[in-house]
Amino acid sequence: MPKRSAGLLMYRQLDDQLEIFLVHPGGPFWASKDLGAWSIPKGEYEECEPPLEAARREFQEETGFTALGEFLELGTVRLSSGKVVSAWAFEGDCDPTLLASNCCEVEWPSHSGRLIEIPEVDRGGWFSISDARERIQKSQEPFLDRLSHRLNFAGNREVSQEAAT
Repeated sequence: MPKRSAGLLMYRQLDDQLEIFLVHPGGPFWASKDLGAWSIPKGEYEECEPPLEAARREFQEETGFTALGEFLELGTVRLSSGKVVSAWAFEGDCDPTLLASNCCEVEWPSHSGRLIEIPEVDRGGWFSISDARERIQKSQEPFLDRLSHRLNFAGNREVSQEAAT
């Protein structure tokens, strides 16, 4: 069975603009990466944990913010690693400067046997749909399409047919 992650995509609407909240992974591997590096707050969960509960927990752990409101299911994507990511969207707001992520240990440099503690997320930000498309990891881009479709918002790009599934 593939590993599974669950996450939340927070959005807000300002005037006629849809904005998406994304997070940037922490640690030295991601430090100099920007375009294609950002993500929805997400994390792995055990089979016994309901995916939406895991997504809400991970959002809290990675941002310090509480996810409240109605959750719109955005389905799943399969990463090249085989991991399956489930996501939900919710309308909310936050100040990215107040983001407070939990920490984890990683081996760095890779295969060195040396463990360092890093924040899971080092920053967050609000982005228009077009800017979010440039920054989000490509495997997660279908979540932007699906949210745009659910909200009937095409933004600066046609919503793909895949979004309707």
